[in-house]
Amino acid sequence: MTNFRWQNTKMPTVMMYCLLGAIAIVTLFPLLWLISTALKSPTENIFQSPPQLLPSQPTVENFSKVWQSLPFGQYIYNSTLVAVLTVGLNLLFCSLAAYPLARLSFPLRNGIFIAIVSTIMIPFQIVMIPLYILTVQLGLRNTYLGIIFPSLASAFGIFLLRQAFMGVPKEIEEAARMDGSSELGLWWHIMLPAVKPALVTLAIFVFIGSWSDFLWPLIVIQDESLYTLPLGVAKLAGTFSLDWRLVAAGSVIAIAPVLLLFLILQRYIVATDTGSGVKG
Repeated sequence: MTNFRWQNTKMPTVMMYCLLGAIAIVTLFPLLWLISTALKSPTENIFQSPPQLLPSQPTVENFSKVWQSLPFGQYIYNSTLVAVLTVGLNLLFCSLAAYPLARLSFPLRNGIFIAIVSTIMIPFQIVMIPLYILTVQLGLRNTYLGIIFPSLASAFGIFLLRQAFMGVPKEIEEAARMDGSSELGLWWHIMLPAVKPALVTLAIFVFIGSWSDFLWPLIVIQDESLYTLPLGVAKLAGTFSLDWRLVAAGSVIAIAPVLLLFLILQRYIVATDTGSGVKG
């Protein structure tokens, strides 16, 4: 009888883990196949049937050839600089815009917020040409700032941080005001530390978006010394007449920093009890 109850209790859990495991395998398979292709030697057929996931003669020659043939070090530097500046400016401007929309009272506050959020539905391709014309008129073409310009702030970032600011207890805000804190000091010393998980989440999303962006840098950058990693990987197709092993090696190099960043920051994406110190 006891074994029967144990089986009835554990069976849904086991089935759930099996389902999640299957979903994880399906999700990770393209990444595993990419790494496998990057490690295959030129003598192996990557299009054979049935497909072979594990390379029979693994080699890092593809990575060496890609790194030596193209200035991937410069591409990594460009992408890192653009992504870091984009993240920093996005966190700054989005938090400055989200704070008054969440904590201050002024006319048309909700209307302004709805208008900002509504811009999420506008595809980038619609505003791409006006943005390019404005970028050229400002003299930002072929510059790092020109790549960053469309991503200085985002409606999604403002929405995310506004919702996080609204979750901070009013008692903490009132205590800071009684201590003589200014609005800017309240934003910096109280609000930003209280919504750190939301800031980290936004930073990861913005970093991934900036790091993997291909279309806008392709439009605004003509100088190859300013190429970001996506443009460098695309250049592999022409340089090596579409050798998929080398393209896969370049793609692995491009996604490795993103995976590393997520592994480092994932422990900060946790719910925080900002009201744990408030009694009542």
